[in-house]
Amino acid sequence: MVASPFQIGSNATSFAQAQDSGTLDKIARTKTISIGFREDEVPFAYKSADGGAIGYTVELCNYIADHVRTQLKLDKLNIEYVNATPATRFLLVKSGKIDLECSATTNNAERREQVSFSYPHFITATRFVAKKSSDVKSIRDLAGRTVASTTGTVNIDQLQAINRADKLNISVMLARQNSDGFAFVESNKATAFVMDGVLLAAHVAFSKSPNDYMISSETFGPPEPYGILMRKGDGPFNTVVNDALRQLFVSGEINRIYDKWFMSPIPPQGRNFNLPMSQELRAAFHDPKEYLQ
Repeated sequence: MVASPFQIGSNATSFAQAQDSGTLDKIARTKTISIGFREDEVPFAYKSADGGAIGYTVELCNYIADHVRTQLKLDKLNIEYVNATPATRFLLVKSGKIDLECSATTNNAERREQVSFSYPHFITATRFVAKKSSDVKSIRDLAGRTVASTTGTVNIDQLQAINRADKLNISVMLARQNSDGFAFVESNKATAFVMDGVLLAAHVAFSKSPNDYMISSETFGPPEPYGILMRKGDGPFNTVVNDALRQLFVSGEINRIYDKWFMSPIPPQGRNFNLPMSQELRAAFHDPKEYLQ
Protein backbone atom coordinates (compact mmCIF):
# COMPACT_ATOMS: atom_id res chain seq x y z
CA MET A 1 0.00 0.00 0.00
CA VAL A 2 1.28 3.48 -0.86
CA ALA A 3 1.94 5.52 2.25
CA SER A 4 0.57 9.03 2.15
CA PRO A 5 -0.14 11.28 5.13
CA PHE A 6 -3.59 12.87 5.06
CA GLN A 7 -3.42 16.64 5.28
CA ILE A 8 -6.14 18.20 7.41
CA GLY A 9 -7.35 21.44 5.84
CA SER A 10 -10.40 23.44 4.90
CA ASN A 11 -11.52 20.74 2.45
CA ALA A 12 -10.89 17.83 4.79
CA THR A 13 -13.39 16.18 7.05
CA SER A 14 -12.58 16.69 10.73
CA PHE A 15 -12.22 13.76 13.03
CA ALA A 16 -15.42 14.77 14.86
CA GLN A 17 -17.32 14.69 11.57
CA ALA A 18 -15.76 11.34 10.81
CA GLN A 19 -17.14 9.95 14.05
CA ASP A 20 -20.63 11.06 13.02
CA SER A 21 -20.41 9.46 9.57
CA GLY A 22 -21.90 6.05 8.93
CA THR A 23 -19.11 4.58 6.83
CA LEU A 24 -16.24 6.22 8.67
CA ASP A 25 -17.73 5.23 12.02
CA LYS A 26 -18.05 1.62 10.87
CA ILE A 27 -14.45 1.59 9.63
CA ALA A 28 -13.21 3.12 12.89
CA ARG A 29 -15.15 0.58 14.93
CA THR A 30 -14.16 -2.53 12.92
CA LYS A 31 -10.70 -1.32 11.82
CA THR A 32 -11.61 -2.78 8.43
CA ILE A 33 -12.47 -1.25 5.07
CA SER A 34 -14.27 -3.40 2.48
CA ILE A 35 -13.24 -2.94 -1.15
CA GLY A 36 -15.29 -4.44 -3.97
CA PHE A 37 -13.35 -5.45 -7.07
CA ARG A 38 -13.97 -7.25 -10.34
CA GLU A 39 -12.17 -10.53 -10.95
CA ASP A 40 -11.60 -10.05 -14.68
CA GLU A 41 -11.39 -6.32 -15.47
CA VAL A 42 -7.75 -6.03 -16.53
CA PRO A 43 -5.99 -3.68 -15.86
CA PHE A 44 -8.44 -1.96 -13.49
CA ALA A 45 -9.27 -4.79 -11.10
CA TYR A 46 -8.56 -8.49 -11.37
CA LYS A 47 -7.18 -11.53 -9.60
CA SER A 48 -3.44 -12.09 -9.40
CA ALA A 49 -1.88 -15.51 -9.84
CA ASP A 50 -2.09 -16.07 -6.08
CA GLY A 51 -5.76 -15.01 -5.94
CA GLY A 52 -5.21 -11.50 -4.58
CA ALA A 53 -6.82 -8.29 -5.85
CA ILE A 54 -4.63 -6.17 -8.13
CA GLY A 55 -5.05 -3.48 -10.77
CA TYR A 56 -5.06 0.25 -11.42
CA THR A 57 -8.26 1.05 -9.52
CA VAL A 58 -7.40 -1.38 -6.72
CA GLU A 59 -4.16 0.55 -6.22
CA LEU A 60 -6.09 3.83 -6.08
CA CYS A 61 -8.39 2.35 -3.43
CA ASN A 62 -5.43 1.09 -1.40
CA TYR A 63 -4.16 4.68 -1.44
CA ILE A 64 -7.58 5.91 -0.28
CA ALA A 65 -7.62 3.28 2.48
CA ASP A 66 -4.33 4.63 3.84
CA HIS A 67 -5.82 8.14 3.91
CA VAL A 68 -8.81 6.83 5.83
CA ARG A 69 -6.50 5.08 8.29
CA THR A 70 -4.57 8.30 8.91
CA GLN A 71 -7.72 10.38 9.19
CA LEU A 72 -9.16 8.04 11.81
CA LYS A 73 -5.81 7.85 13.66
CA LEU A 74 -5.70 4.06 13.37
CA ASP A 75 -2.38 2.24 13.72
CA LYS A 76 -3.60 -0.42 11.31
CA LEU A 77 -6.49 -0.76 8.86
CA ASN A 78 -7.41 -4.16 7.48
CA ILE A 79 -8.58 -4.34 3.87
CA GLU A 80 -11.23 -6.89 2.98
CA TYR A 81 -11.53 -7.52 -0.77
CA VAL A 82 -14.97 -8.64 -1.98
CA ASN A 83 -15.89 -9.86 -5.46
CA ALA A 84 -18.36 -7.34 -6.94
CA THR A 85 -19.81 -8.30 -10.33
CA PRO A 86 -21.62 -5.93 -12.72
CA ALA A 87 -24.88 -7.42 -11.45
CA THR A 88 -24.11 -7.14 -7.71
CA ARG A 89 -21.90 -4.04 -7.33
CA PHE A 90 -24.66 -1.48 -6.70
CA LEU A 91 -26.50 -3.68 -4.20
CA LEU A 92 -23.25 -4.35 -2.32
CA VAL A 93 -22.57 -0.61 -2.04
CA LYS A 94 -26.12 0.37 -1.07
CA SER A 95 -26.34 -2.38 1.56
CA GLY A 96 -23.01 -1.36 3.10
CA LYS A 97 -21.39 -4.74 2.42
CA ILE A 98 -18.60 -2.89 0.61
CA ASP A 99 -17.39 0.64 1.33
CA LEU A 100 -15.75 1.26 -2.05
CA GLU A 101 -16.32 -0.39 -5.43
CA CYS A 102 -12.98 -0.24 -7.20
CA SER A 103 -13.22 -1.50 -10.75
CA ALA A 104 -14.27 0.20 -13.99
CA THR A 105 -17.76 1.61 -13.38
CA THR A 106 -19.19 4.35 -15.56
CA ASN A 107 -20.57 7.44 -13.83
CA ASN A 108 -23.91 8.65 -15.22
CA ALA A 109 -27.00 10.45 -13.94
CA GLU A 110 -29.16 7.32 -13.65
CA ARG A 111 -26.59 5.56 -11.48
CA ARG A 112 -26.12 8.61 -9.27
CA GLU A 113 -29.72 8.09 -8.17
CA GLN A 114 -28.49 4.95 -6.38
CA VAL A 115 -24.88 5.65 -5.35
CA SER A 116 -22.21 8.34 -5.18
CA PHE A 117 -19.13 8.49 -7.39
CA SER A 118 -15.63 9.75 -6.68
CA TYR A 119 -13.72 12.11 -8.92
CA PRO A 120 -13.14 10.47 -12.34
CA HIS A 121 -10.12 8.18 -12.58
CA PHE A 122 -10.47 7.18 -16.24
CA ILE A 123 -12.40 8.23 -19.35
CA THR A 124 -13.50 5.89 -22.14
CA ALA A 125 -16.33 5.15 -24.62
CA THR A 126 -18.33 2.05 -25.64
CA ARG A 127 -17.03 0.17 -28.71
CA PHE A 128 -17.17 -3.37 -30.06
CA VAL A 129 -14.53 -6.01 -30.72
CA ALA A 130 -14.84 -8.56 -33.51
CA LYS A 131 -12.62 -10.95 -35.39
CA LYS A 132 -11.08 -9.39 -38.49
CA SER A 133 -12.25 -12.43 -40.44
CA SER A 134 -15.89 -11.48 -39.77
CA ASP A 135 -15.42 -8.42 -41.99
CA VAL A 136 -17.39 -6.27 -39.53
CA LYS A 137 -16.19 -2.67 -39.41
CA SER A 138 -19.12 -0.51 -38.28
CA ILE A 139 -22.09 -0.72 -35.94
CA ARG A 140 -24.40 -1.03 -38.94
CA ASP A 141 -22.43 -4.11 -40.05
CA LEU A 142 -23.71 -5.83 -36.89
CA ALA A 143 -27.27 -5.87 -38.29
CA GLY A 144 -28.81 -9.33 -38.09
CA ARG A 145 -25.85 -10.74 -36.13
CA THR A 146 -25.44 -12.10 -32.61
CA VAL A 147 -23.67 -9.58 -30.39
CA ALA A 148 -22.66 -10.06 -26.75
CA SER A 149 -22.56 -7.55 -23.93
CA THR A 150 -22.33 -7.83 -20.15
CA THR A 151 -25.51 -7.72 -18.11
CA GLY A 152 -25.89 -4.78 -15.70
CA THR A 153 -23.70 -2.40 -17.71
CA VAL A 154 -24.17 0.91 -19.50
CA ASN A 155 -22.80 -0.79 -22.62
CA ILE A 156 -25.70 -3.19 -23.04
CA ASP A 157 -28.16 -0.30 -22.62
CA GLN A 158 -26.39 1.64 -25.38
CA LEU A 159 -26.35 -1.42 -27.64
CA GLN A 160 -30.06 -2.05 -27.11
CA ALA A 161 -30.90 1.63 -27.74
CA ILE A 162 -29.08 1.70 -31.09
CA ASN A 163 -30.49 -1.71 -31.99
CA ARG A 164 -34.04 -0.41 -31.52
CA ALA A 165 -33.53 3.05 -33.00
CA ASP A 166 -31.82 1.82 -36.18
CA LYS A 167 -33.86 -1.42 -36.45
CA LEU A 168 -30.70 -3.50 -36.75
CA ASN A 169 -32.34 -6.77 -35.63
CA ILE A 170 -29.28 -7.66 -33.55
CA SER A 171 -29.65 -10.74 -31.36
CA VAL A 172 -28.19 -9.65 -28.01
CA MET A 173 -26.37 -12.36 -26.05
CA LEU A 174 -26.04 -11.69 -22.32
CA ALA A 175 -22.68 -12.28 -20.67
CA ARG A 176 -22.39 -12.65 -16.89
CA GLN A 177 -18.98 -10.99 -16.87
CA ASN A 178 -16.66 -9.43 -19.43
CA SER A 179 -14.47 -12.49 -19.88
CA ASP A 180 -17.58 -14.46 -20.89
CA GLY A 181 -18.50 -11.87 -23.51
CA PHE A 182 -15.07 -11.95 -25.12
CA ALA A 183 -15.07 -15.75 -24.98
CA PHE A 184 -18.28 -15.75 -27.04
CA VAL A 185 -16.39 -13.95 -29.82
CA GLU A 186 -13.34 -16.21 -29.46
CA SER A 187 -15.52 -19.30 -29.86
CA ASN A 188 -17.60 -17.73 -32.68
CA LYS A 189 -20.80 -17.87 -30.63
CA ALA A 190 -21.11 -14.09 -31.15
CA THR A 191 -19.86 -11.85 -33.94
CA ALA A 192 -18.94 -9.03 -31.59
CA PHE A 193 -18.66 -8.06 -27.94
CA VAL A 194 -19.75 -4.55 -26.86
CA MET A 195 -17.89 -3.01 -23.90
CA ASP A 196 -15.73 -0.03 -22.92
CA GLY A 197 -12.92 0.41 -25.42
CA VAL A 198 -10.14 0.16 -22.86
CA LEU A 199 -11.51 -3.13 -21.49
CA LEU A 200 -11.78 -4.55 -25.00
CA ALA A 201 -8.14 -3.59 -25.58
CA ALA A 202 -7.25 -5.57 -22.45
CA HIS A 203 -9.03 -8.70 -23.63
CA VAL A 204 -7.37 -8.47 -27.03
CA ALA A 205 -3.93 -7.89 -25.51
CA PHE A 206 -4.28 -10.95 -23.26
CA SER A 207 -5.87 -13.22 -25.86
CA LYS A 208 -4.07 -16.11 -27.57
CA SER A 209 -4.04 -14.32 -30.94
CA PRO A 210 -4.24 -10.51 -30.52
CA ASN A 211 -3.76 -9.90 -34.24
CA ASP A 212 -7.00 -11.74 -35.02
CA TYR A 213 -9.17 -8.94 -33.59
CA MET A 214 -10.26 -5.40 -34.38
CA ILE A 215 -11.81 -2.80 -32.09
CA SER A 216 -14.28 -0.40 -33.69
CA SER A 217 -13.35 3.23 -34.15
CA GLU A 218 -17.08 4.01 -34.05
CA THR A 219 -18.57 4.40 -30.57
CA PHE A 220 -22.04 3.74 -29.16
CA GLY A 221 -22.05 7.04 -27.27
CA PRO A 222 -19.85 9.90 -26.04
CA PRO A 223 -16.86 9.29 -23.75
CA GLU A 224 -17.80 8.94 -20.09
CA PRO A 225 -15.72 8.71 -16.92
CA TYR A 226 -15.18 5.89 -14.48
CA GLY A 227 -15.55 6.59 -10.77
CA ILE A 228 -15.22 4.75 -7.49
CA LEU A 229 -18.61 3.86 -6.02
CA MET A 230 -19.63 4.84 -2.49
CA ARG A 231 -22.87 4.80 -0.52
CA LYS A 232 -25.15 7.70 -1.44
CA GLY A 233 -25.73 10.42 1.16
CA ASP A 234 -22.54 9.82 3.15
CA GLY A 235 -20.93 13.23 2.66
CA PRO A 236 -18.06 12.90 5.18
CA PHE A 237 -16.80 9.65 3.65
CA ASN A 238 -17.22 11.01 0.13
CA THR A 239 -15.12 14.05 1.11
CA VAL A 240 -12.32 11.91 2.55
CA VAL A 241 -12.23 9.77 -0.60
CA ASN A 242 -12.11 12.75 -2.95
CA ASP A 243 -9.55 14.59 -0.82
CA ALA A 244 -7.31 11.52 -1.07
CA LEU A 245 -7.74 11.34 -4.85
CA ARG A 246 -7.16 15.07 -5.25
CA GLN A 247 -3.83 14.80 -3.46
CA LEU A 248 -2.89 11.78 -5.56
CA PHE A 249 -3.86 13.47 -8.83
CA VAL A 250 -2.55 16.99 -8.28
CA SER A 251 0.77 15.81 -6.81
CA GLY A 252 1.50 13.92 -10.03
CA GLU A 253 1.80 10.56 -8.26
CA ILE A 254 -1.06 9.37 -10.47
CA ASN A 255 1.31 9.49 -13.45
CA ARG A 256 3.50 6.76 -11.93
CA ILE A 257 0.47 4.60 -11.15
CA TYR A 258 -1.01 5.12 -14.62
CA ASP A 259 2.27 4.23 -16.33
CA LYS A 260 2.59 1.11 -14.18
CA TRP A 261 -0.74 -0.29 -15.43
CA PHE A 262 -1.09 1.16 -18.94
CA MET A 263 2.46 1.74 -20.19
CA SER A 264 4.40 -1.18 -18.65
CA PRO A 265 4.24 -5.00 -18.70
CA ILE A 266 1.62 -6.21 -16.20
CA PRO A 267 0.77 -9.59 -14.65
CA PRO A 268 0.04 -12.31 -15.40
CA GLN A 269 1.60 -12.52 -18.86
CA GLY A 270 3.69 -9.36 -18.97
CA ARG A 271 1.63 -7.78 -21.75
CA ASN A 272 1.91 -4.03 -22.24
CA PHE A 273 -1.10 -1.91 -23.23
CA ASN A 274 1.10 0.96 -24.47
CA LEU A 275 -1.88 3.27 -23.91
CA PRO A 276 -0.70 6.86 -23.26
CA MET A 277 -2.85 9.03 -21.00
CA SER A 278 -5.42 10.98 -23.02
CA GLN A 279 -5.57 14.76 -22.92
CA GLU A 280 -9.09 14.54 -21.42
CA LEU A 281 -7.86 12.38 -18.55
CA ARG A 282 -4.77 14.52 -18.01
CA ALA A 283 -7.05 17.58 -17.67
CA ALA A 284 -9.31 15.71 -15.22
CA PHE A 285 -6.30 14.92 -13.03
CA HIS A 286 -4.99 18.48 -13.20
CA ASP A 287 -8.24 19.93 -11.84
CA PRO A 288 -10.33 17.18 -10.17
CA LYS A 289 -14.07 17.82 -10.19
CA GLU A 290 -17.18 15.76 -9.59
CA TYR A 291 -18.76 14.58 -12.83
CA LEU A 292 -22.44 15.52 -12.76
CA GLN A 293 -23.53 15.33 -16.40
